[in-house]
Amino acid sequence: MRKFLSLPREKQNRIVDAAMSLFGEVGYKKAYISEIAAASGISKALVFHYFGSKKGLYSYLVYYTGKIMMTEAQQARDTANKDFFERAAVTIRFRLTIKNRYPAMTTFIDSVFNEDEPEVAADIERLKAIATDMHSKVEVGSSEAGLFKSGVDPLQVVALIEKYTEGVVYNWNNQTTVDDTMKEVTGCLEMLRNNLCK
Repeated sequence: MRKFLSLPREKQNRIVDAAMSLFGEVGYKKAYISEIAAASGISKALVFHYFGSKKGLYSYLVYYTGKIMMTEAQQARDTANKDFFERAAVTIRFRLTIKNRYPAMTTFIDSVFNEDEPEVAADIERLKAIATDMHSKVEVGSSEAGLFKSGVDPLQVVALIEKYTEGVVYNWNNQTTVDDTMKEVTGCLEMLRNNLCK
């Protein structure tokens, strides 16, 4: 691993992007090191030299993804003084930023959550724990439940926002800037706040 980390950043990124893309498209079992090597412009032997095995490469990608998710999330939010709708906006911006900066990572993350290969189960659980922790920061707190109008179920609001978030992130492409998309998102969340809260 040390040898991989001593490579120029551009070469590291090329290998990581190729591996994330392939694992993301076909899953752990059907991803072949020879295809990852070809897509990243290095030999199969070098991939094994850097990571030791396919599992070693996959474990590194999970570690790398988790580290980026935590770093980006930390920079994106201080949720202490934000209400539910503000936290939802921060989460959407965070996910769009990840998709913008690390295009292959979104596909890789989606594939990890659908992966059932026992060999990488511990890695998958590690990434799921990070994602669950981030998700819990967006839920409606018990102290916020009273902010909603009578008859509005906070759990349904959370479900609605989650579906909206998935739609925004899934449909976003880099033809629209994150900032422009967030203007629309902020408007929609504000409309919901005005109609659902007291």
